Amino acid sequence: MQGSTVEASEQRLSVEPQTEGDIRDIVAAAVSAEEPLAIEGTGSKRGLGRPVQAARTLSLAKMSGITLYEPEELVLTAKAGTPIAEIEALVDAHGQRLEFEPMDYGPLHGLDAAQGTLGGVIACNLAGPRRLKQGAARDHVLGVRAVSGRGEIFKSGGRVVKNVTGYDLSKGLTGSYGTLAVMSEITIKVLPTCETETTLVLRGLSDAEAAGAMAASMGSPAEVSGAAHLPMYVAARVAEGALGEEAATAIRIDGFGPSVEARAAHLGRALEKVGKVDRLDREASRRLWRDVRDVRPFVDGTRKPVWRLSVTPTRGHEIVMSLRMQAAIDAFYDWQGGLVWLRMEAGEPEADLVRETIRRFGGGHATLVRAPESVRAATAVFQPQPGPLAALSRRLKEQFDPKNVLNPGRMA
Repeated sequence: MQGSTVEASEQRLSVEPQTEGDIRDIVAAAVSAEEPLAIEGTGSKRGLGRPVQAARTLSLAKMSGITLYEPEELVLTAKAGTPIAEIEALVDAHGQRLEFEPMDYGPLHGLDAAQGTLGGVIACNLAGPRRLKQGAARDHVLGVRAVSGRGEIFKSGGRVVKNVTGYDLSKGLTGSYGTLAVMSEITIKVLPTCETETTLVLRGLSDAEAAGAMAASMGSPAEVSGAAHLPMYVAARVAEGALGEEAATAIRIDGFGPSVEARAAHLGRALEKVGKVDRLDREASRRLWRDVRDVRPFVDGTRKPVWRLSVTPTRGHEIVMSLRMQAAIDAFYDWQGGLVWLRMEAGEPEADLVRETIRRFGGGHATLVRAPESVRAATAVFQPQPGPLAALSRRLKEQFDPKNVLNPGRMA
């Protein structure tokens, strides 16, 4: 483990590899000793998933640095511990961006913003409001280098999409929360930044009216890249209070200046039949969508349970209405209503109620993304998998990490 350092902490002993070889040696030693490891970068997503059952942490904080960036090829490769903020600053300087708009969970868990790493974003498959147009994080991964739970280095993809094994391992590791392998280096696509953007804001709509307006906007020729609804009072918690307390339904349009203006004008005229329409300029629009992306309305300094619901867009408001009749909740919507953020005001997660309600309204997934550690330890944090899918997940775990040394207990 040449080049690695070890330090004690109040919670766990932390091991910080500096090379891929260090990672291999640390994992191999853990396998030999049957000693589980908690895998993380800076720890900004430690509050996601169930508490990991491990005495040591393998921290990738020192596995940092951009190793390849070819703007003309729209490709970037970086070590897993590289801060997302560093990557975004570099590509922005070249007029490019990460099109999946990765969210930052840090503030929701009471941590500083902009602490997340590339490895953490990919491991948790995090994407923001633009996901409804450009896809999830996994859709932008070209390749990875990683160390399996067997202590073996492997690579998948790279600057090509086809894998010789026949499996797209790059996408398989995305969303695995570090339970299958420790990623050391990741290659992703980048795309040109839009010249400008604007956001149309409809005021005072009910949740049901907003669902209709968002659906109509998404079905229009306007090429909408964001559609969110912030109910009354929730709207006051974004964009530094610029929207006021009245409900706000936000529709984002971006691209070349003249095109954005023409599309916004056309869609704005159509939406005026529904209600009053305001417009946000580029900077105000960016502030709004950053706050929606990072769940700013629920960044409140508490540990009240927060759920992330992925549901049919046209049923999101119905699920929220049903839950309001049975529990004290606060809620807002992204992804045209297909992503619902819930805060449980009484302090209990009410997992059975939330999941049964989703089932009654057509199904979906509910993930508990914030709660005290004791609550997460006693709750099915992730949506329970159907039998065949659960069996497949077990087989993957057995293939990649047969000794269960990587993030044991985090997902199940």
